Amino acid sequence: MAGGGLVTEDQATYVLSDSVAAPDREAWFALPAGFTTLPLDALTASSDSADASRLREVVDGILDGAPDGVVRQRLIGQLAGAQRMMLALREEGVVHCSLGLHRDDDGDGRVLTSFFTFRWQEISRAPRHLTAARAVAAGHDRVEVLDLPCGPAALGEVARTVAPDLGLAVERLLQIHAYLPHPDGSRLVVLSLTTPAASRRSHYRAMLRDVAAHVSFDNPLAHLRTNV
Repeated sequence: MAGGGLVTEDQATYVLSDSVAAPDREAWFALPAGFTTLPLDALTASSDSADASRLREVVDGILDGAPDGVVRQRLIGQLAGAQRMMLALREEGVVHCSLGLHRDDDGDGRVLTSFFTFRWQEISRAPRHLTAARAVAAGHDRVEVLDLPCGPAALGEVARTVAPDLGLAVERLLQIHAYLPHPDGSRLVVLSLTTPAASRRSHYRAMLRDVAAHVSFDNPLAHLRTNV
């Protein structure tokens, strides 16, 4: 997988992760500006490990960009909660996570936070369009079936109550999920965008739909090299 940020209006420019050229890479995606990749191994590492030191460096960079002390404290709490969530999500196939910070231009200008994850889910073999439909058949609101460049997909929303032991200063979270079956028929990609800003549902839904539309199961760099 490789994440990147869209930084220009006329021509898409992406910052490529080193993982984009990894020999075992099986899917590629791009994230818009405002997302910072969190080192997954570090999030679940013991506090005295080298990975934990790397996490502190990333977190310090994120906190340095906070516009004020209120946002800084909120980020500290949400990162701590994310760390606890990742211990469980790692066992469910999560292979990438990013923290999103976006200014609420349609509201009071405050900074909105979100949490993006990419995970693999093993499934029983079935036609891809059927797999996508089944993924959102139960427990999802505002279901949408998509026909993306990478194949059939589905989008749905879930409202979740925050467990008290996560330490987050919110009671409810909005989770938007995109399900993209892999061409081999035995697994699917699950993209999730979680945010406490449920009032900005349409913004985050459009954001995740755009991320899903850029997922590729074929190396996009190979195509670029062919056309250079």
